[in-house]
Amino acid sequence: MYVHTPTPSQKISDKSDSLTAPLRSAFFISDGTAITAETLGRSLLSQFGNVKFDIKVIPYVDTIELAHQAVMRINDAHRLSGLKPLVFDTIVSDEIRTIINAATATNLDIYEGLINRIATEINEIPNPHTGMAHGDVDSEDYKARIDAVHYALDNDDGARTNHYDGADIILVGLSRSGKTPTSLYLALQFGIRAANYPLTEDDLNTSNLPKVLQPYHHKLFGLTIDTERLVRIRQERKAGSRYASLAQCQEEQRAIQAIYTTQKIPNLNVSEMSVEEIATRILQMTGMTRRII
Repeated sequence: MYVHTPTPSQKISDKSDSLTAPLRSAFFISDGTAITAETLGRSLLSQFGNVKFDIKVIPYVDTIELAHQAVMRINDAHRLSGLKPLVFDTIVSDEIRTIINAATATNLDIYEGLINRIATEINEIPNPHTGMAHGDVDSEDYKARIDAVHYALDNDDGARTNHYDGADIILVGLSRSGKTPTSLYLALQFGIRAANYPLTEDDLNTSNLPKVLQPYHHKLFGLTIDTERLVRIRQERKAGSRYASLAQCQEEQRAIQAIYTTQKIPNLNVSEMSVEEIATRILQMTGMTRRII
């Protein structure tokens, strides 16, 4: 079998071509928030790690006029790049979907094919309703979500430790290890009441837990992060400080790992994870169940 090996000049040319090639547009369109279209679309596009996409989100396309405006944007993207955009949509209205499908693009309707297959399988006619995917704003799910978000905000960064009785989980870790965004994501997406507590230099001088955390040992979950990444994040916050120095970060890393080990606190290295993956892994590792759908 003959295998072509590119010459050095060919390799340079190929690399140059990839750098100057236009981005392929990807549109996430919905007659609602577009959260479902974007979440699933981004997940699918992430499987093509060597391709860069120009992402555009268009929510609330719920009228004929807005549908035509969306088509104009899609066609403009095609005209500028010469590449057919990818269009992920979760549009319920047949009329509006037909307009969107007329764009010069590769249309990837998320609902149409799946709903028809489900309807066939369960022998039930669907009753499409815009916005149904995210529920009624007066629902118990919505109230649980808002309550959890308020709890996360009120109990961020060890602010109100006297409310830990109401926590589902208490995230612990070094400063800038991702505790706050993870707490908020757990609240917003899963309805989990998550507090977080930073283990400071004073806390790390002993292998024991701070007294305020000891009664809640069973709720603790630790986040860890690679030292080099921690240094970069802290440098962005306080460049040139002792707080952001390699030596300080290394010392804190050794101390917190000792606490996790001696206190048997489950923990997760989040260095290469998105906040979505961190939250999902935590639920998997702790056995917690989400409060909202």
